Amino acid sequence: MNPDRPGCERLLGALAGLLAAGVGLAAAEVVAAFAGPSSSPVVAVGEAAIALTPESVKSFAIRTFGERDKLALVAGTLVVLAFYALVVGLVSLRSRRLGAAGIALFGLLGTVAAVTRPAGRTVDGLPSFVGAAVGIVALLVLVAPLTAARVDAGADVSGNPTTVGLDRRRFFVAAGMTLGAAVIAGGSGRLLQRRFEVADERSRLTLPTPASPAAALPAGADLGTAVPGLTPLFTGNRDFYRVDTAISAPQIRPADYRLTLTGMFDSPREYSLPDLYRRKDLIERDITLTCVSNEVGGTLAGSARWLGVPLGTFLRENGVRAESSQLVCRSVDGMTIGAPTRSALDVEDAMLAFGMNGEPLPIDHGFPVRMVIPGLYGYVSACKWLTAIEATTFEAFDAYWVQRLWARQGPIKVESRIDTPAPSSTFAAGRRAIAGVAWAQTRGISRVEVRVDQGSWAEARLSPEVGADLWRQWVVPHDFGPGPHQISVRATSGDGELQTEARADPFPAGASGWHTIQVAVR
Repeated sequence: MNPDRPGCERLLGALAGLLAAGVGLAAAEVVAAFAGPSSSPVVAVGEAAIALTPESVKSFAIRTFGERDKLALVAGTLVVLAFYALVVGLVSLRSRRLGAAGIALFGLLGTVAAVTRPAGRTVDGLPSFVGAAVGIVALLVLVAPLTAARVDAGADVSGNPTTVGLDRRRFFVAAGMTLGAAVIAGGSGRLLQRRFEVADERSRLTLPTPASPAAALPAGADLGTAVPGLTPLFTGNRDFYRVDTAISAPQIRPADYRLTLTGMFDSPREYSLPDLYRRKDLIERDITLTCVSNEVGGTLAGSARWLGVPLGTFLRENGVRAESSQLVCRSVDGMTIGAPTRSALDVEDAMLAFGMNGEPLPIDHGFPVRMVIPGLYGYVSACKWLTAIEATTFEAFDAYWVQRLWARQGPIKVESRIDTPAPSSTFAAGRRAIAGVAWAQTRGISRVEVRVDQGSWAEARLSPEVGADLWRQWVVPHDFGPGPHQISVRATSGDGELQTEARADPFPAGASGWHTIQVAVR
């Protein structure tokens, strides 16, 4: 008799469930190497979770994790799956059928999530199906040494039933083989999925020369070189914020790319990437993009030099009809972005962008083509991995974010942010620069003012204006005395609108309010 045997059996049963889930997911990754990376169960379930998550929870995730929200989601999904697998393993000690049903249920969930996505295909459900089948077989093999020899051998002196014949050696041999298979299959699956990657093809592209290049920067355009901690005038591609619903960034081969026009066009047609590259009217512009989820003082904004096709000209030459009020822009992954047709036609620097800071669009930022319309938040203007534009009306269709009760129109509000000193920082008394950035795309920034404690507003020095679509840096020196201090900033747009003090959350139409921070001076 061994009084510890029931506890050991439960521990090994839980481990069996975990290993079965692991080898099942690894097998699914191998199949996803042929069906496509987005068909992976973790990706499919994660993206389904994003679609079903309430907006308040999404906003919390963005506030808490920022651009790492997808990494947090994947990690959370794996943690939940691990816990579920442990429970399945324990259940399987009592009933192998229930344990197998538990794994089948997760396989069914992954299959449904994969095939019901906007761009889902029947074949996308295959990885989850195969992964569940492999997981069930593995579970049955692993649980067999723990349950096959269980007998009622009477009771010990405490009245507890005893078990005999627990074959630990057989279990650990099976567990080792399962773990090895999971590692090999998972690694092979990830390596095989690299065949979908288009980084090499992207790197071989040469951007065309624009007919209308960006204006030369004035002398001293970037104050960041002289003010430590100030946001640079242009954001590097690797540092540019990313907010979207794609856990796995779509990989589109340049040779396969097509942009299709449908709906209210007199002469709709399909364009390849070379068609767009060969145009004679390409423009290059300096534009700041802003996410509607950006909190007051947040960092979900960035500036780049964009290259592409002028959107207004492009739409007119295809005969977009006057009755169209909305352009439904469709991503290759099924995302829909509803852009106001009037803004697309009238905003001078709106474009179909395929270049960013002198190189083809990064894959995470929409390669090979995305839309950029200055003056509108990204959720209504900046569709990435763009493959189709349907000219329609707002009454006829609600795009993805509007279905989730975000505002149909998304004009960017006048915003300003303090970059330095950092919030809650401590520094020595004396003169110190207060600096940051301000933006109001299409209108520009004419003035920035800073207030320390309840003193008077001091006008900041602005960086030279490059264009109305690009943010402006600002700086003002201040003599700080010892003690706690509160710093606030407000901006005025080029057309005279003063940034409002009224606080508003990002949902449903963008945040507002003065950025105010607390610092301590010693």
